[in-house]
Amino acid sequence: MASAVPSQLAQGLPPLFIRNAKIVPVSGSILPKGSILVQDGLIVAVGESISAPSGAQIIEGEGLTVYPGLIDGLSTLGFDVPLATAILGANRAGAALASPSPGTAPVALSRGPEDRPLTTPWVKAADQVKPTDRRLPLARAAGFTSAVVFPTTGIFAGQGAVINLAGVKPSNMVVNPSVGMYTTMASNRGGGFPASLMGTIAYLRQTYLDANYYKSALALYEKNPTLQRPTYDRALEGIVEAPLTLFPATRAHEIDRVIRLSKEFGTKAAIYGLHEGFRRGDELAKSGVASIVNLNWPVAPRDQDPEDHEDLRVLELRDRAPSTPAVLAKAGAKFTFSSAGVETSANVMRAIKRAIDAGLAPADALRAMTLSAAEIYGVSQQLGSLEKGKIGNLTVTSGDLFQDASKVQFVVIDGVKYDPLPEEAAPARLEATR
Repeated sequence: MASAVPSQLAQGLPPLFIRNAKIVPVSGSILPKGSILVQDGLIVAVGESISAPSGAQIIEGEGLTVYPGLIDGLSTLGFDVPLATAILGANRAGAALASPSPGTAPVALSRGPEDRPLTTPWVKAADQVKPTDRRLPLARAAGFTSAVVFPTTGIFAGQGAVINLAGVKPSNMVVNPSVGMYTTMASNRGGGFPASLMGTIAYLRQTYLDANYYKSALALYEKNPTLQRPTYDRALEGIVEAPLTLFPATRAHEIDRVIRLSKEFGTKAAIYGLHEGFRRGDELAKSGVASIVNLNWPVAPRDQDPEDHEDLRVLELRDRAPSTPAVLAKAGAKFTFSSAGVETSANVMRAIKRAIDAGLAPADALRAMTLSAAEIYGVSQQLGSLEKGKIGNLTVTSGDLFQDASKVQFVVIDGVKYDPLPEEAAPARLEATR
């Protein structure tokens, strides 16, 4: 696992020293009156009796609370093209891909798994990230400093990355370029294989059989180069190399299916969606499968006929979905949050407060947005808590993070301080203040 390294963004800037603030490290005890020093993009000291070095920018922290930078656990932040719709569709197991757009080149129909339909594991989100995304200032204003982003089109959509939400160049933003593979239960609605949910599951099963065979063949060849050399397969390479695979599941039976399939496939898995996770807390905890809870809580359609009689299970899903995080926390399951489908970062925080109102402890909510997210994606040595040597990402608020009266005063990303901008006036520019 990579350790944090000094940031180019912070080069030439004076050290940043916040003193006499409430420090919430997440990984340790809260300091009611502590200080934190960030230098060259890294946290270099946290404590009650540390001093500012010569030339440091000093911020008086009286009345402020310092948290690790918040992490959006599954997001489209950093992409110029809004992909929230794609993620929303993929959240519904069995969702079908749209037919090719008018005017686009026709695509040859796939006949079976051997054609690798809807499969692009070599696509990397890290190659598509752009610092010009107009939503980045809004996310920072809500306290987010990092996000986990994935390509979302296809069954095996591609490799996700952990990014910081500021940078002069895309390369400045990437913390880890390959943290997992994003999958959906998409089908080939335009024709060809797979044309149904059953076909998609069969394709997943066959592809993992192929990937495990490919992996074994590579291992044998490495031990004995006199054997026939395995044919390079870029689709299987991406699947074999993925440290984590994300599968969609919203309803309880879908969660059961993913837990079962991930064991069968022999892959380290995480589930995204999980609105009916309140029915499967113990099962998720026992399975060890990480949970990425979508904060776009289900609601009734705006144009719904009030005379419609809805299924009791649907009504219960809307009512109890926000209790899923509390159920997971009580069961001991590891989870984080996804903003997919939530219109603004400010609404993300409102959705988390709904989860708190439904029984989630604020400390568990904070952990889910920081250290748990970092642990799930294998970047806990770099992000997720306020510890010496980690990347200098901070969220600084007036008061406790989840209190209605609290406001994000500023965030620090890679050691650079950013003041929040009003949501309605958010420009497509950085608001770095040091």
